[in-house]
Amino acid sequence: SMQNRIGYGIDVHQLEIGTPLIIGGVPISYSKGSKGHSDGDVLFHAIVDAILGSLALGDIGQHFPSDNVRWKDAESTIFLEHVSTLLAEKGFGIENIDATIILQNPKLTPHILQMRKNISEILSVDLDKISVKATTTDRMGFIGKCEGIAATAVILISDNIGN
Repeated sequence: SMQNRIGYGIDVHQLEIGTPLIIGGVPISYSKGSKGHSDGDVLFHAIVDAILGSLALGDIGQHFPSDNVRWKDAESTIFLEHVSTLLAEKGFGIENIDATIILQNPKLTPHILQMRKNISEILSVDLDKISVKATTTDRMGFIGKCEGIAATAVILISDNIGN
């Protein structure tokens, strides 16, 4: 009998002037970037947490603690590659991912396809199974005031991949 599982992830970071903005592995030109221990990629971090959640394997902080200098300024690609390995070890594959980036500025539409391609490549999943959307908070709250960025991700995994 086929087993399906869902996972949900969320990540939030402060935006700070002079820090690079990297979302979904895409460097985006903007005056502020995502402050984090690693490269601060909220989209990759939310997806990592969704995958870990679907496997009941804790969260990104347990696998890559922010107090470990090994992960200082690390590319979040490493984190996605790690959880991709965990999925395979547990006999699961990705059915689909649906993610949303919540950011007031800059506009992300020109970068969405590249983000999807990056996720698709790293996780070895067909592009049509990866959804990335962007929204604002209509200038409300810390995101609306351009003080922060967030991302959410939901994933469906199955042990029926390739069957």
